[in-house]
Amino acid sequence: MASLGIDVLFKGTNFLRLLQGLWVSIEISLIAVVLSIVLGLLVGMLMTVENKLLKVILKIYLETVRIMPQMVLLFIVYFGTTRVFGWDMSAESSAIFVFTFWGTAEMGDLVRGSIKSIPNIQFESAFALGMDKIQTYLYIILPQTVRRLIPLSINLITRMIKTTSLVMMIGIVEVLKVAQQIIEANRKVSPNAAFGVFAVVFLLYFLVCWPISRLSVYLEKRWA
Repeated sequence: MASLGIDVLFKGTNFLRLLQGLWVSIEISLIAVVLSIVLGLLVGMLMTVENKLLKVILKIYLETVRIMPQMVLLFIVYFGTTRVFGWDMSAESSAIFVFTFWGTAEMGDLVRGSIKSIPNIQFESAFALGMDKIQTYLYIILPQTVRRLIPLSINLITRMIKTTSLVMMIGIVEVLKVAQQIIEANRKVSPNAAFGVFAVVFLLYFLVCWPISRLSVYLEKRWA
């Protein structure tokens, strides 16, 4: 095992530090996903509103998120807001903001698609029963939309957990940053540390993301 460089993880608190770094990634992802679901529902409903100006604004927002790399957004928010506007945003807050900004656009587009896929007869039936638009969305449309979105939302968690590896670029000590620190500290005594440490990081990501991914597939099949 020593030749693989895994032994360095069992020196001192290295493995515990690696787990703590993994939790940082998971924590940022979970907070961002919860905020993205709530805001995404609102944005998705706004996307179905017949208002040209609103549609243009939301289209620009969606295309910006799709075109702009998350790393660039992280740099703009973390470094740009501090220097240009003088805001004192922590690296963690910047990461949560960027991932929520990204996730809200993703969820909003999914919500829009789910609402559009609901037959018009359901809207007409609700109006015929005397419901107004808010009641129709609250009691008929949103419950169906949320049910369809839960598997996709779970899938978004795995995507965010993997993408949080970018936050090390703004100084957040997540799992990859910890792995780099361990490798650098043991480079002379264990030349193969990079292989062993990153293999364990791969395994940790797999153990976290695979069950979540399978849950998403299960719910998608069950609720299809």
